[in-house]
Amino acid sequence: MRAFSGSDLIYLLYALQWTVALVVIALAMGAPLGLALALMRTSRRRLPRYIAMVFIEVVQGVPLLGLLVFFYFGVPLLAGREVAPVIAVSIAFTAYSASFLGQIWRGGIEAVKGTQWDAAACLGITKWQQFRYVIGPQAFRMSLPPTVGLLVQLIKGTSLVSIVGFVELTRAGQIISAATFQPLLVYSCVAVIYFSVCLPLTHWARALEGRLNGAA
Repeated sequence: MRAFSGSDLIYLLYALQWTVALVVIALAMGAPLGLALALMRTSRRRLPRYIAMVFIEVVQGVPLLGLLVFFYFGVPLLAGREVAPVIAVSIAFTAYSASFLGQIWRGGIEAVKGTQWDAAACLGITKWQQFRYVIGPQAFRMSLPPTVGLLVQLIKGTSLVSIVGFVELTRAGQIISAATFQPLLVYSCVAVIYFSVCLPLTHWARALEGRLNGAA
């Protein structure tokens, strides 16, 4: 047993970088997949819509903790080989973020008035160009507040990866708490760090939502 010290606080801040890294990985890998899901869900073809719907329903119907357990413990049993914690966690967070981004961006695309598609078609450009230059920017603008809100949820959700031994902020807090026997102090510091990261993002999302509603 030892006292909580400044080095422990530094260790918590060091572990925070892995929390941020997980969120960056989730967005970097989940955003393209989420965009593909959104386009598939708004497609006129039945098969792409059905495939995207099944993926989204399955992933959103399973708790994030369940996804982490499946990819870390279940996949090795099925594949017959171990999966590194960072890979298992990255896959789980990618699937999780993609499913929600797909729904969010689908709503943004469908919120764009049909006349915008008609106006874009009159320009004589391809469907992809219509989406890229006319529909996409408008859909992204309307989807930005809930996208930032999802970012906050991802940051808080990273606390679950401690169950697979991945040392991020929450896991670092567990390690320090076990060494100092001061869980109240340690987890209070962890909570303050999470709060300091998430609060500005929450206010930004609310400001964006208010600004967009005012401009509507």
